[in-house]
Amino acid sequence: MGVGTRSAYEGLGPNAGEPKAAPSNTIMDPFDILGINPTFDVDLAAVEERYRDLSRVLHPDKHVGGSPAERRIALGKAVEVNEAWRLVRDPIRRAEALFRRRGVDVSEGNEPKASPEFLMEMMELREALASAKEKDDHAAAARLASQIRAREEAVMDRLSEGFRAPGNGAHIGELLPLLGELRYYRRFLD
Repeated sequence: MGVGTRSAYEGLGPNAGEPKAAPSNTIMDPFDILGINPTFDVDLAAVEERYRDLSRVLHPDKHVGGSPAERRIALGKAVEVNEAWRLVRDPIRRAEALFRRRGVDVSEGNEPKASPEFLMEMMELREALASAKEKDDHAAAARLASQIRAREEAVMDRLSEGFRAPGNGAHIGELLPLLGELRYYRRFLD
């Protein structure tokens, strides 16, 4: 399912002690913030429910009677929970967070370059899409989108398997090109 039983904000309420602020150079870990297992396979419905529960607890209206410091902390945590949910529900950002947890800094353009064959294929597919749009051929555009969605799903399955693989994580570097492919597919579909 991907949902854990603990959250970084569990027990936060009007009478809770003031948690320590995280250092400003810390990169947010959306899995820790939402209290879910750090996996690529997440049950988005269950995580959304978790997000809504945390949002209710952290809502500014719940902390009106608190001190200014408590209200500031609750608001900061509410912002973190919103950002964590935004990251986890996006497969690309979720994969980036999992790479970061494994000590691999990734961002667009930072992963290995795609193979020339892949780039050529993507260029040809984009030209086919442009041609379909120019001819107002909705059926051809839909076929291309369907083809790319299937490829996107296959890459997500491979990422899922790779992140689940046991061991010391030496295989993680092999997953990086898949993240690049996923980015190309997303841009194509957008």
